[in-house]
Amino acid sequence: MVALFALAALTAGCATTETLSVAPPPAAPDKYAAIVVDAGNGKTLFQAYAIAPRYPASLTKMMTLYLVFEAMQQGRLSGSTLIPVSDNAASQPPSRLGLKRGGQIDVDSAVQALATKSANDVAVAVAEYLGGSEDGFSRQMTARARQLGMTGTVFRNASGLPDPEQRTTARDMAVLGMALRQRFPQYYHYFSATEFSYRGKRIRGHNDTLGRIDGVDGIKTGYIRASGFNIVTSVNAGGRKLVIVVMGGETARKRNAHVEELIARYLPQASGGSLATSLYQAPAASAVAQVPAQGLGMPMPVPAALTLPDGSPVPEAEVR
Repeated sequence: MVALFALAALTAGCATTETLSVAPPPAAPDKYAAIVVDAGNGKTLFQAYAIAPRYPASLTKMMTLYLVFEAMQQGRLSGSTLIPVSDNAASQPPSRLGLKRGGQIDVDSAVQALATKSANDVAVAVAEYLGGSEDGFSRQMTARARQLGMTGTVFRNASGLPDPEQRTTARDMAVLGMALRQRFPQYYHYFSATEFSYRGKRIRGHNDTLGRIDGVDGIKTGYIRASGFNIVTSVNAGGRKLVIVVMGGETARKRNAHVEELIARYLPQASGGSLATSLYQAPAASAVAQVPAQGLGMPMPVPAALTLPDGSPVPEAEVR
């Protein structure tokens, strides 16, 4: 895995595989990270701070959904399974679907709310249902990350809400993005949706690259103040496929512009062919081991109170 990504010699302080000739990083190096992977053969075409620790924000929900899809594939969940809503789940800050304590949500709606709306109340409800508690579920998330080869990732919650011990890397998010598409092609369409309907209400998503940048067909965005604006992007155009991760954007617009520039530069270099099959280790069929979610020993800034990109405070934490 490490050799495939050509990351063995990369350190947290290094800059790129090649000279950074695309636009300047859209944020300070303590937040910015990026990687471009040829999804046809697993080759890394570009990387900047790709194994430096970063806050995932709502990219976390990619792993939450990985475990949901796994349960659906194994028959432990169906789209109509009803998930109860606890006091804890209903009280989560935005972004949220507005679930009520004592209510229920079906799995199909929950998946749409996680992939498109990035709803924190739904993430906690799902975690409590599948893991017994959010803490138990986050240990399962970390264990599955290790099995996929995500060596720099620790999950402490299912939503991506601020936690000083929750961390990942751009390289790990690329691995997860490719694993989702390869293992669960029947569910990948959820990541391509720009909106969905819930109880008669149309709910729009946060991923503005969908439908605006040619070739983009998923996957997930994220934001907290400590992380900046994050995105994992899947590109499929002219038989060439990329997975692009950009973390630490100063604004969603600057992040998206950086993604667009990386696509323009590296898509012509991508190989044709089907999705690479050797980017991660397939998980064992046995139950997920309870791997302790211990820190990685790397200094990280403690998440501060959330603000809007212009620095003004957010009355209710809008984490998405």
